[in-house]
Amino acid sequence: MEKKNKSSIVNIKSSIIDDIKSRFEITDIVHRRDNMTFVTCEKQKTIALITHMKTNLGFKHFVLLTAVDWIEDGKFQLTYILNNPKQKLDIAVRTMISREEATMETAHKLWKQIATYQRELKEMFGIDFPGSPRVDENFILEGWNDIPPYRRDFDTKVYAEETFFPRPGRKTNDPAEYMKKNLHK
Repeated sequence: MEKKNKSSIVNIKSSIIDDIKSRFEITDIVHRRDNMTFVTCEKQKTIALITHMKTNLGFKHFVLLTAVDWIEDGKFQLTYILNNPKQKLDIAVRTMISREEATMETAHKLWKQIATYQRELKEMFGIDFPGSPRVDENFILEGWNDIPPYRRDFDTKVYAEETFFPRPGRKTNDPAEYMKKNLHK
């Protein structure tokens, strides 16, 4: 019974991926698990792709929107993870956007909760989603005036040293030495 279900999931996923490939220019198809696949799409077609997935392919549940800073390439990777509850299948749609002009079309009309993720990405990475509700309002970092803290060029150590004062009685331990000393007491 389990083999049959696993086989049917793979067949359904294959048919969905074929449908997506026939309509959109998809690259880098990566199968993580039987029920989880990542696809990459160009920025201009990403919202159309996730709209198609929701409207025509049963991906009714929005799971997550996240970003990765590829500073060496001058890009951010956005990943939209969608779930088809009927088929018990997840597909993550990835797209690359420029770090210098970090903007992406909003998808809040598809799933209202996406606006919260977009607002967080604006504040933490500096990625703008024009037209997204409350995207320009403070989310977590009230009064923040430095570069967005999730960008890889933000130096957490320097920021902490310049912002906070050292407390007396605190000492720093070398983790390797500390573990050797305290591991087998």
